[in-house]
Amino acid sequence: MTGFGADKSEADAFFAAHPDIMFVETLFTPLSGVTRGKRLRRVELAKLYAGGAFVPGSIVAVDILGADCEASGLVWETGDADAILVPVAGGLVPAPWLGPDVAQILCSLGTLDGTRSPFDPRAVLARVLDRFAADGLAPMVACELEFYLVERSRGQVRRRRSPFTGREPSGPEAHGLSEIEDAGDFLRALWAAADIQGLPLEGASAEASPGQLELTLHHRADALQAADEAVTFKRAAKGIARTLGCEATFMAKPFQDHAGSGMHIHMSVIGADGANIFATEDSEGTPALRHAIGGMAATMDQAMAVLAPNANSYRRYVAHSYAPTAPTWGVNNRTVSLRIPVGEAASRRVEHRVAGADANPYLALAVVLAGAHHGLTNRIDPGPATSGDGYAAAAQSGAMLPVDWLAAIDRFDRSAIMRDYLGEEFVDLFVTVKRTEYSRFNAVVTPLDHHWYLQGA
Repeated sequence: MTGFGADKSEADAFFAAHPDIMFVETLFTPLSGVTRGKRLRRVELAKLYAGGAFVPGSIVAVDILGADCEASGLVWETGDADAILVPVAGGLVPAPWLGPDVAQILCSLGTLDGTRSPFDPRAVLARVLDRFAADGLAPMVACELEFYLVERSRGQVRRRRSPFTGREPSGPEAHGLSEIEDAGDFLRALWAAADIQGLPLEGASAEASPGQLELTLHHRADALQAADEAVTFKRAAKGIARTLGCEATFMAKPFQDHAGSGMHIHMSVIGADGANIFATEDSEGTPALRHAIGGMAATMDQAMAVLAPNANSYRRYVAHSYAPTAPTWGVNNRTVSLRIPVGEAASRRVEHRVAGADANPYLALAVVLAGAHHGLTNRIDPGPATSGDGYAAAAQSGAMLPVDWLAAIDRFDRSAIMRDYLGEEFVDLFVTVKRTEYSRFNAVVTPLDHHWYLQGA
């Protein structure tokens, strides 16, 4: 597989260029999408490159809070045996919000014999990319991420107040400049960190919901790199927000009465000749683009457990909220799941609008690209494009996406296509972890239980 491991000479060059760095945080992204790792002293980093940075193998299957998932078979049955962290090439960068002496390095998970763990989300994405490479193809990918800046006060979560007026955003302000200006301190620090880290972070816009922002990462011909950069961006945004006394949340639906946050994935495919196989003057794209759309639409319901991985994720899928509710497609239409944006023929692509901002970027890209490859391979017809209100069209067709967490997990478990592309072992582990999270989440008695049932039941 590609993209596994880095040479120590990269670290030597980095420290020569950054002599003040004394600490390095290792970053591994398990199934939950929440980065975990260690902080090493500079002198310890050599062992990372020598295969001597050990972590419990069960780290890949902890739940979103970091608790062991005992049903995974990776805890007691193995004696919680070690795996190794493997540095990702190009993943060693400064982390300026942590201080001038701290860096971070992205890592994959390896086995003790030096091979890639089949449970590592980077490995799962690499497995899908190998299918494209075998056909002489390479996906071109870009991620757009929506999020909110929030504050916590007396147990309540509210949108970050303006540092100028003290006002909390309250009304829809789509593309409002005052909202961008209110976030200027955060954005200035975020763009500065992105430049230091080599992140291709583009401009910011205020979304329709009060206090919501969206930033885009530039497209990459290496989908693994695109996923690495999405993970790195989310970490930078969260870290910089903390230095300003607030939080950047990528929670799918933090506020009941306002839109949730998505991760929109823009995708085209480069052929063996280096050209975009979707490129055409036809606004509906080439037959290859429509086949890719057909495959993504056909597998979308099977992939929802990855695209919407948490209980809260499913609160986002509400009609007329810009979160899609059915496997529809269309041209220049933001009410569908699979949108072909307008633009020059050479940039013809599809925007996959289903994933929540809380999705694991590696796994979200893996299931989206698996669907596209399935469609290309089997020449799947997506049917006619949807024009106008995609929510109304979806309601009429009845072809709705699962909006129940357990139903989505079960559908993913039964998917022969997902098992083929992602690996049997991985799907079994993912399903086990998510069913464990489902049980733990639903075992909690919440204030809403008391509000609804304490007196009336």
